[in-house]
Amino acid sequence: MFDFDRVINRRGTHASKWDMMAKNSGITAADGIPMWVADMDFAAPPGVTEALSTLVTRGVHGYYADTGSWAAALAEWMARRHDLAIDPAWVSPTPGVVSGLGLILQAVTEVGDEVVVFPPAYHAFRKIILANERRILDAQLVLRQGRYEMDLDALGKQLTPRTKIVFFCSPHNPGGTVWSSEEIRELAAFCAERNLILVSDEIHCDLLLGGVKHTPTLSAAPEIADRLITCLAATKTFNLAGAHVGACVTSNPVLKQRIDARIAASGLASYNAFGMIATEAAWRTGEAWLDALLPYLAGNRDTLTTRIEKAAPGARSMRLDATYLAWVDFSGTGLAAADVAARVKDRARIFASPGEQFGPGGETWLRFNFATPRPILTEALDRLEDAFRDLRA
Repeated sequence: MFDFDRVINRRGTHASKWDMMAKNSGITAADGIPMWVADMDFAAPPGVTEALSTLVTRGVHGYYADTGSWAAALAEWMARRHDLAIDPAWVSPTPGVVSGLGLILQAVTEVGDEVVVFPPAYHAFRKIILANERRILDAQLVLRQGRYEMDLDALGKQLTPRTKIVFFCSPHNPGGTVWSSEEIRELAAFCAERNLILVSDEIHCDLLLGGVKHTPTLSAAPEIADRLITCLAATKTFNLAGAHVGACVTSNPVLKQRIDARIAASGLASYNAFGMIATEAAWRTGEAWLDALLPYLAGNRDTLTTRIEKAAPGARSMRLDATYLAWVDFSGTGLAAADVAARVKDRARIFASPGEQFGPGGETWLRFNFATPRPILTEALDRLEDAFRDLRA
């Protein structure tokens, strides 16, 4: 029903993933393969294309009227997929999750305040914190038995009076860790005890591989709802990153009022009609597409894990339970990080995300986006085998 093996030529279409590869990586070869930025090379669900086609055919592109159907679609999706009850009145649309994080920082912190991040963590966390003149407080994740864990005891010793807020990525990017209910409750209790706002970025919550279950932070710890803001979007799930639509969700009316005030002050309370219509259509019509996609992604994950570990003896891909972003540690190869990066870039002509972008703990890692048709993935893995061939001699 859905052909994820179909290769769609995205070059020359203003696709950041493909058309910015040369500028951002230095890979100028015509056959370069981008495995960096987190969007997929698959066509969006047919219902999305139909909704946008209807809009384009009508030919009138005036201001979008927020009648409440968009927030209702989000609430219905979260109830259906994650057993989470959201009141649509709690929802504040934003131009994507990252911009939502910036608005949250402006709403509940001051210049110079500290934001807790659990590195290695999504690199945009660091960028938006620094762009808003806040400080990063790194709470290094601990790697145990092939997955990441939070060390809250160590974090407790790092806090200062300027520590105001925690950015939590659930599921985790880049490690693909799906946090347990107990881990989330422990973090929630930590925030409550220390009067910290908890921001739970759950943009990857639908991209679950192999039967695991995502527990929304609000479900795990409803007792901290008054200090919790959840960030959600349809864009990662349905490959609609270009729509630039996300949501900040909180049941605390004071927090919501502050966020909405920042949205108004930034002139962002009038929404992009194309993005709103596309994402609402995704939530309402995209479930069968997603259910077909997830096994395909799991197969890509397993293929990449097996082949990359054989290609570069000593390399290890973290067992990810969510996302389509493989997190691969090359420290066991005996090669310097610069040598690994050069082999991937120059010999394989692949643009992977450098691990250091994700903060402390990422220095020997690379992140590979495997949300691409199997013919492209196979070609990339063949090249990686060639790039590390001498290690297998």
